[in-house]
Amino acid sequence: MSEVFGINASDAGLGALLTLVVLLILRGGLVPRRTHEDALTDRDNWRSAFLESEAARKVEHEQVEELLEMAKLSGHILTALPHPGTPDEGVTDARMDPTPHTRL
Repeated sequence: MSEVFGINASDAGLGALLTLVVLLILRGGLVPRRTHEDALTDRDNWRSAFLESEAARKVEHEQVEELLEMAKLSGHILTALPHPGTPDEGVTDARMDPTPHTRL
């Protein structure tokens, strides 16, 4: 084989391959198997946590809907009640007498 700058062609190929592997490791392109498995486990943990939070959010949404219905019902009940100080039509009640009490 011919030499270029004192380097044999077969040695240059091996050096280039080694340089490529080192660069891939430094840039994060090649990671150890254990690191890769840990990343997969973390991804699975995040997925299960996400599913749990979505289930909790659904329960919370259902509770809020129920509370809104109760609030609407309470609002309708409160607006249907007679207001203090204003007598109903034709009903006279001592508790709803608009005249102020005077002290003697």
